[in-house]
Amino acid sequence: MAARRVVPNIQSQAMAAGADFYGLLGFEEVMNHGWIITLASTEDPAVQVSLLTRDPTAPVVADLSVEVGDVDAAWAAMRAAGAEIVHPLTDEEWGVRRFLVRDPDGRVVNVLSHR
Repeated sequence: MAARRVVPNIQSQAMAAGADFYGLLGFEEVMNHGWIITLASTEDPAVQVSLLTRDPTAPVVADLSVEVGDVDAAWAAMRAAGAEIVHPLTDEEWGVRRFLVRDPDGRVVNVLSHR
């Protein structure tokens, strides 16, 4: 299993202003579902940041997202290690398979693969 991408998630009540702010640093909108906006570098699309007001299916907003090649293997590894699962392995309507897990410092990590 390999990590493909890491995206910080910033909970925001001022998403338009946040998008404008990060635009000044060379980011542009690449995804917008209303409750989440993902911005990517204009030079390197793998460099991203997400702004979100809420998570529509999970109990909390994750601090960061880690895209992996095999989310089922990551799920199995976290369960075997006894990690605290915050949101179960789920196929989401927006095209990802994901789960949320708490890291040793208490941060919530959204672990996902695109379907």
